Amino acid sequence: MSIELTAEAFEDLVSAELDALPADMTDGLQNVAFVIQDRAEDGEDLLGRYEGVDLTHRDQYGFGELPDRIVVFRLPHLESAESVPALRDEVRTTLVHEIAHFYGIDDARLHELGWG
Repeated sequence: MSIELTAEAFEDLVSAELDALPADMTDGLQNVAFVIQDRAEDGEDLLGRYEGVDLTHRDQYGFGELPDRIVVFRLPHLESAESVPALRDEVRTTLVHEIAHFYGIDDARLHELGWG
């Protein structure tokens, strides 16, 4: 079962969930763009993706560096959610998961922590 939500309404939901995350999780995000796409361009069935160099492998950004990206994929979220509250929970989990990748936390550790 899936729910329907316009692209604009989904973006608002993602923004609200991002704003609701604890400051100690988001304050360290520097040079990161949050992007919403319908689906992964490579055809992978993903809810989100971190694109960049995590903090544990990064030196310093130089002048003119493009930002890292956290991409949230709208259609897979809508297809997996049965209600708006369930959608909010899944979006929050996706944001935490991808932000964790920014900080250098891998999938194995995320699964141990219950965010996999």
